[in-house]
Amino acid sequence: MSNPHEPRLACVAALVADPARSRMLAYLLSGEYASAGELARAASVTPATASGHLARLLEARFVVCEARGRHRYYRLANADVAHALEALAVVAERGQHDLAWEHPERVRLRQARCCYGHLAGRLGVQLFASLQGVGGVRAVDNGLALTEAGQAWLARLGMPRPEPTGRRRFAYPCLDWSERRDHLAGQLGDQIFQHLVEREWLRRGEGRTVHITLLGQRDLLPLLQASAPAPAHAEPKKMPRSA
Repeated sequence: MSNPHEPRLACVAALVADPARSRMLAYLLSGEYASAGELARAASVTPATASGHLARLLEARFVVCEARGRHRYYRLANADVAHALEALAVVAERGQHDLAWEHPERVRLRQARCCYGHLAGRLGVQLFASLQGVGGVRAVDNGLALTEAGQAWLARLGMPRPEPTGRRRFAYPCLDWSERRDHLAGQLGDQIFQHLVEREWLRRGEGRTVHITLLGQRDLLPLLQASAPAPAHAEPKKMPRSA
């Protein structure tokens, strides 16, 4: 007989184990809303089959749904779901991590991608390392707080002073799927990513992919490299040029 006080790991594992549902969840890791039709195509299933999967994910509170006119759109329920999926991906690729990330379809994804609203991949790890390198964050009970040095670092990016909203965790480290080092998550991570997009240093691509623009190559990378040069054994590779 199962112990009711044990974690409900079997329930979670059963939901994620289905290939169609796992592809839907991976698609939603971009942090954006998607229609049932988009998720059906991402999962390579019929609309009717997709509806059944989405009903199960809704019941389990893995996703939420929002009606807009005649259409319904889905997204991951919260950051906890996103981070659990990323952690499962790290575990799933043990022993074949380097080989998996050499695949051509993953090269761009590894350089920079969106992880539920914040920046991930090599560029996301480099950004967080730069912030840490100037002493920009300090540990607090629920994650990280920004220091005066961190405020000055954000000012060099042209970003106004962020204020915690209290609706969610302000900042905390998130283990990166491809790099197996931390990038920055939480409200602060989301705001930095949005700021970099607004400055046209970064540009959203298809799905989770993020491109660094020519402006970003010129203005952003030197700021990050000057703040915190990465150790030689883990130095992020130079970002490929992109319009």
